[in-house]
Parts: sequence; structure tokens; C-alpha cells
Amino acid sequence: MTACNRPGCTGTVRATGFCGTCWLRPLSDEALAEVTAVPATSVLSHSSGDPLALPVFEFPDPSSRILNDTDVPEESRKCPGENCGAPVGRSYAGQPAISEGFCPACGHPYSFVPNLHEGDLVDGQYEVIGCFARGGLGWVYLARDRRLDDNLVVLKGLIDLRYAALATAERRAMTMMDHKNIVRILNFVAHPDSAGKQREYIVMEYVDGLTLREATRQRALGTEPLRVEHVIFCVLQVLEAMEYLHRRGYLYCDMKPDNVIVRPGHRGEEDRVKVIDLGAVRKADDRESSRIGTKPFEVDEAEFQARGLTVQSDIHTVGVTLERLYTGTTDWLDQQTGATDEHLALGLESFRRLIARARHEDPDQRFDSAAQMAEQLKGVRREIASLRDGVARPDPSTVFAPTAALLDSGLGDVPPLHRWTRPDRYSGTGVPLPDGRPGAAEVAIGLPVPRVDPGDDAAEYLAVIGEPTALRLLDKLTTADLDTAESWFARCRAEIEIGRLDLAADSLRAAGREAGDWRIAWHRGLIALARDEVGQARLEFTAVYDALPGEEAPKLALGFCAEHEGELDRARRLYEAVWRRDRSQGSAAFGLTRIRLAEGDRAGAVAVLDEVPKVSRHFDAAAVAAVIILCGRLASGTPAVGDLGEAAERLPSLYLDTDGRNRLVTILREAALPLVGEPGTRFDAADVFGAVPSADGLRRLLEESYRGLAGQARNEDEHGILIDLANTIRPRTWS
Repeated sequence: MTACNRPGCTGTVRATGFCGTCWLRPLSDEALAEVTAVPATSVLSHSSGDPLALPVFEFPDPSSRILNDTDVPEESRKCPGENCGAPVGRSYAGQPAISEGFCPACGHPYSFVPNLHEGDLVDGQYEVIGCFARGGLGWVYLARDRRLDDNLVVLKGLIDLRYAALATAERRAMTMMDHKNIVRILNFVAHPDSAGKQREYIVMEYVDGLTLREATRQRALGTEPLRVEHVIFCVLQVLEAMEYLHRRGYLYCDMKPDNVIVRPGHRGEEDRVKVIDLGAVRKADDRESSRIGTKPFEVDEAEFQARGLTVQSDIHTVGVTLERLYTGTTDWLDQQTGATDEHLALGLESFRRLIARARHEDPDQRFDSAAQMAEQLKGVRREIASLRDGVARPDPSTVFAPTAALLDSGLGDVPPLHRWTRPDRYSGTGVPLPDGRPGAAEVAIGLPVPRVDPGDDAAEYLAVIGEPTALRLLDKLTTADLDTAESWFARCRAEIEIGRLDLAADSLRAAGREAGDWRIAWHRGLIALARDEVGQARLEFTAVYDALPGEEAPKLALGFCAEHEGELDRARRLYEAVWRRDRSQGSAAFGLTRIRLAEGDRAGAVAVLDEVPKVSRHFDAAAVAAVIILCGRLASGTPAVGDLGEAAERLPSLYLDTDGRNRLVTILREAALPLVGEPGTRFDAADVFGAVPSADGLRRLLEESYRGLAGQARNEDEHGILIDLANTIRPRTWS
């Protein structure tokens, strides 16, 4: 079979010569060139200056969309009667096909010919230009409003007259709808058909642009490749429209790429994404009207019979729409050919997880609302965009509270004095670099905490008591005698912090009696980490990632799990997805640093730490870690002269007290001692290495450092150990 060449159609041409999807004959070469031609200057800029916004592009003149051929292929002719669908209007035994008549199975009338033609004047106001589409419910016509400056409008006819039985109040409600992403219904009018029967039409504003189906067919907007970010931009506007309808008690029911038009703003105008077909819209409590939808976007028959049409069935149609749009992007094509930029892999994974939740076979597992889905989709969009261009796009989470904790154990801290006073820790100069990876229990109490549900009865109390110690919090909660999900979640986290893990599990079970969402899996993951059951924690955090693919917290938790289990490539992708999007996430930066160190990439590790902004609460820790890394011994070898010179240059800018500075100077001098005397060795930091460094000169400086550390000793034993180090390192003198 031959592929249909009409823009936006993915069907194939059948033996009848008609497409089995759009029901039209393929365009001639001349007509195709006219419809798909795009001026060379089509892409002028991004319409708002935002690299995530739609590119400006031109689109075909409305008159070029008028169909010259309105034949409906025979195999697509089915009875429109409810629960019938029998084949009608087909040729038989040499007799030609009849486009109008009555179904022999149920007697329902059918017609597959347009009822309006060029020049018809509908309701004395709308002059028909021609037919330019055929939807699931009827023909769509382009017309001029003769009473209003010949403005273009769209007339949507109804195949089945039963669908015209809209109550007056509901018609009025639909015409009163006013949302920037929903096509305006201007009027309802009637016009007689060829048999003299009155047929009703919805009059809508005309929106020029491309349908999303056409855009994905071309895999471009103008000359700019269609990327995932463009698709998400459009669907976010669709979700705004959905939320608007849902809040007013309506369901859309028939979302698909054909029903959305995109037009980027020109001359400072906003980008426009419009839901253009309201023919299937119904009240949310309507269980009587016929089901109107499009396979495979609509839910299956079993769900429809069990629940009817719901907000979750609308969410399903958006999920399938997203999936279809994704296959029209260059990112999808790159993935199929193995050309995907590895930096984008995690972002695209988040995107696919979001689609999977939206179209989950269990409606209770889908997003609760269009607004909730949009919130996660925004996070995924920022993640993909930041992975693509490296520009941070932070935005506060609506479900996780920020945390001041830094998931690091040793790299960002000035070494304690026992580094030198404990024989089991100290082995002289060139001490190996600390691993820096925090323990699982430490991570369990350092990960972000879910925000308190403001609707919980304990929310106000939890806000008032602030952040007491874990024991004090438990005491307060016991006194208050609260029995809500949030109070039990708070108890669970406090018990984890003080190590009473069985009690933490009991509290979580109590919370589960009040709540059954992703928060249960999150806290199960925290308990598993505290028990050092990292594999189990990984399963729980993966469930949270499935539910909240746009959030940073589950990726941070999964990054640690992967790092702990030695899957460094997976850990790198997870940490990078968090860090590239939000430079306040110091834990992700330190995670990336540890991975680079494990690979022997000293310079790469320092480069990540240098990305921590000065406004970050973790800036000082990152600066200290950079110096320690430049001085430390890796599995790949000891630091070079250039590394130590760079460390010496960084030292003066560190925000440290005298004791802390002396300890880092000591580490730097220890690392330099083995290199003194090598050809070409030169240290320019005289205050650290001496004016003219030599082995004996550096030993004297190191002796001075050890004696300075002895002044920090807390007892005689520590003082004695440090004095012994000073005596051991000083140069030998011969009399």
C-alpha cells in the first residue's frame, strides 16, 4: 500500500484509491507542492525570545485547504447509528455505491456527502467557501461572516442529528466559554439539507496555523526541527484548556492531534495553541449521551462500561496524544536510529514515564487532574531543555520541600584533627582521597521531604511547631494526639532520624490508612535506606519516579542507589539531570564529583564543583572539596605539580577560620613533599611552599604545620602525637 501524501495524515491509500485514515484521495504533485510550500524566510526567530517557545513559521493560506474531492472511501462508510456500525453506502453486485440512504440493519439514516456547498448562505450570515475537513461527527466548512467584515469562521456540521440535541442552557454555557486555548463558539445555526431537513451547525472562530498532526507529519515547524520541547509546549496549553473545562463540569472526550492548532505569535503576539473541536464536549455527569471518541485515544470499552467518561479518561487521551506527537519529533527519530545525544537520555526517559502514567490501564494510577499532569510535564520540559543546552532552569517543587542537607561525607569538610592523631587513619604524606560517599542511613535523613498537604487536619499544627529535634517532635505529636496522614508521616521521619526503624514502619502503616499515594512509597524507600537495604529502596524510589517524573527528588535518591550499587553510568545520568536543571542541588554536584573521581578524572571533578554558584549554601563546601581533591591521591595516581599550584592559588579565597586554613595548608605541604626536587618543579605560592622550595625547606614548613596543629590538640595524647610528627618530619642535621 502507498502512504497518503496529505499533510498531517499517516494513513495508507487503499485499493479503492482513497486513504483509509482521512478518507480522501492523495494530492497531485502540484497540489502537494502548493499545500506544503513554506517560504524560505519562514523561521524568523523564537516568538518570545524563549528558546523553549515555538519558532515563528508561516503556514498555508486558508483557501489552499479547501478540498476538491469529498468522496468518502467505501471501506470507511459505516452506519452512524448507536451500537450499529454496519457497512452502508457501498457498491454491491455491480450496483454503484449510494452515498445517502438508510441503514438496512437498523434503519438509521446516513449521508456521506457535504450538505453545504460554495456560495451557500447559512442563516443569512455565513457564506460557505468550501469544505476543508471531515471529522468524526461531520463535515467542516470554511465560511465568511458577511455581517462582520467577512471574517473567516468555521461551520461544523453534524452527521447524526441526535448529536444536535443540546439543551439551550448547555448551548449558552458553551458560547460563554472564554479561554485562550479553546476555540470560541460564536453561534449555533440551522440550514436545510437537500431533503429539506434542518441540519444544525456550530459556528466557531477560524484559527489559522497547523494542526499538531500536520506539524508531526512534517517533523518541523517551518524549517526548525520539531523537538520534544515544542510538543510539550503545545500539550501544556491543551492541559490548561482541559483544566478549564473540568473545573466547569465538562469533559472534552476526543483529544487527538487533529483537534489542536498551533500558531506562533507574530509581531509580539503570544504563541497560540487552540483546541478547535468541541463537538464531543459533554457534562461530566452525563451518562446518557452517545460516546464520541477516536480509537486508540479513548479508553477501552471495559473502562467505559465501568466508569463512563471521566477526568481520567480525558487524561488518557492526552497521554496517547503526547505519545503520537513524540513519534513526529526529531528526538524520536534520533532514538530509533541510535543517534540520541546521551545527555538527553534521562530527560526522554522522564518524558516516557509521564506518558505511561497518563495512559495507565488503571485509571486510579493516572494523574488526578489536568493541572497535576501539567505540573509534572513542566518539570520534564525544564529537565530536557537543560540537558540539551546546559542552561539551568530551576523552579520550586510543589510537592517536595527544599533541604539544606548536603549528601557528602568528607570531601566538602575541612579534615578533622584525628586525621593526623589516629594511627589507623594517618599514613604520612600522600594520604588517599576520602571516598566522600555518604552512608545509606545518612542519605535517608538528608533527602528532601514531601510538602505537607494543606488539606490535612494536622497541617496547621505542623507549621506552628516548626522544626524541633526528632525526639522533641515525637513528644509534641504524642501530646497533640493527632491521627492524620501528615502527623504519621512526620512521626515516621523522626523515628528514622533516631534509628527506631520498627517504630518508623509502624507509623508508616498508620499513615497508609489515611493516604495511598506516592508518599507511602517515598517513606518506604527512606526506611529501606536506613536499614541499608539499598536495592529495596531503589524499587520504592522508582515507583515515585513513575508517579512524579518531573521531580528532582526521586532522581537524586535513585542516583545515590545506583552509585551505591556500582552503576556509575546510571548514577551519572540521574545526578546530571538534577544538576543541569537546578544549580542549588549541591548533593547532585557532589554525586557527579564522586563519579568523576572514581573514573580518575581529577580535573573533571573540580570542574563540576566550580559550577556551584556563590549564592548556593553549598558553595564553601564545594570550594573546600576542590582544594582537597587537587591535593589527594587517586587510584590513578598522585597529584601533579600543576594540581598543587592550583590548590595553593585557591586557598586564600576560602572562607575558613585559622584552624581550618592551617589544616588545609598542612595537607597541601604533605602532598608537595614527594615532588620537591623533580626536574622542572616550581611552586609559586611562597606563603605555602617557601620562596625557593627544596626538600629540606619544605620539611621545615611541614614541621611548622604539625606544631601548629599541636596547638589545636584537645588533650595530651593528641598533642604528643602531633609533636612526634613534627620531630619526625624535620630535616636531619649533622654536627
